[in-house]
Amino acid sequence: MPAMPLPPLNALRAFEAAARHGGFIGAAEELNVTRGAISRHVKLLEARLGTQLFRRHANGIALTAAGAQLLPELTGAFDRIGAATARITADRNELRVLCPPATSIRWLIPRIDRFREAHPKVRLKLTTDYHEVGGFNPAEFDLGFSVEHWPGRLPNVVTEPLLPVYLTPACAPGYRVEGAPLTDPAQLSRAHLLHETPRHTDWRAWAATFPVPGLDLDEGDTFTVLELATRAAVMGQGVVMGDLLLCRDEFEAGTLVAPFPDMIVPPPYGGICLIGGREAWDKPNVRAFREWVAEVAAADPIHDLG
Repeated sequence: MPAMPLPPLNALRAFEAAARHGGFIGAAEELNVTRGAISRHVKLLEARLGTQLFRRHANGIALTAAGAQLLPELTGAFDRIGAATARITADRNELRVLCPPATSIRWLIPRIDRFREAHPKVRLKLTTDYHEVGGFNPAEFDLGFSVEHWPGRLPNVVTEPLLPVYLTPACAPGYRVEGAPLTDPAQLSRAHLLHETPRHTDWRAWAATFPVPGLDLDEGDTFTVLELATRAAVMGQGVVMGDLLLCRDEFEAGTLVAPFPDMIVPPPYGGICLIGGREAWDKPNVRAFREWVAEVAAADPIHDLG
């Protein structure tokens, strides 16, 4: 059996508002129409249903049994409609950004308030639990920070380069190798290495350009993130492959030094880039963040090292 056609939405809304307010005047003010319009909508609805919904009396109106039965159903339905539309609006205004911990803490978060001030209506949701396995997933995030040449990235992901990355060995200023300051690359074969990745790709990239006889790249301590490896180096625990962009604070403060400042290499997977799904790439909030971060990145002094 086909469903009964619904009564006009305006009539249902007028009845529901009048019932809640206990009169047509309050309903008219809420819906920004005249009292007469509310009355006409209610009469239309009563005619459509074939029953009275209000009893009119000298002091106003009162619900009939039919009206009392209909009211909570309509109020609940309108509440659900309002909640659903609010969620859609919130989703439209939400911007989900995925960023690795080190890039978040050391570059993005110190600058992110500028974006929030420029775009107060955008609800920025930043996630640092970063595991880019098989590529960035646009179904989970609007944008992400990554490296340019990450293997296995999905074909529907767009990449926009932002910042170059340069690597060089770094240690605490008081670090010693067998009692001597670190002044010769050959000493690295006897130094304690600190790795930010399980595969030691940072050290391997550097050693491929600057071979050191006897350097065992499997030696040393392995950390899950740059933050921990850098902290260990600052504490004098060994030599880390210092990131001149993300370890800038330590280099400028002198808690890390680069003993071989001319021996710099790019990382194997390239510099920092912004990634996002192709279909959402030009959506207003995504475009706003892209343009903002591109402008901020372009002004970063790391470009002067190129």
